[in-house]
Amino acid sequence: MNSPLDLADAHPGAAFTVTLDGRAIEALPGQTVAAALWTAGVTSWRTTRGEGRPRGVFCGIGVCYDCLVTVNDRPNQRACLVPVHPGDAIRTQEGTGHDG
Repeated sequence: MNSPLDLADAHPGAAFTVTLDGRAIEALPGQTVAAALWTAGVTSWRTTRGEGRPRGVFCGIGVCYDCLVTVNDRPNQRACLVPVHPGDAIRTQEGTGHDG
């Protein structure tokens, strides 16, 4: 079976490492945080305020806010829109993402 990179005839630059809650994740140049997490098999990285239900990508275009994540200590980043960079520290987000 062909990979999506083969099917698209894509030739991204060299992979680099980011972390999700301290766990090393491989990412490619040009990926969003959501794409890197999905590629690593992670489909949920936020919980809702009220009942703590898991959330990940829903709309994929930055409209719904279901994919909020904390990136480099900045809460409420839309994972589907934020490009991933080498060394990014990504954290799952609980509720509003603000302490307290």
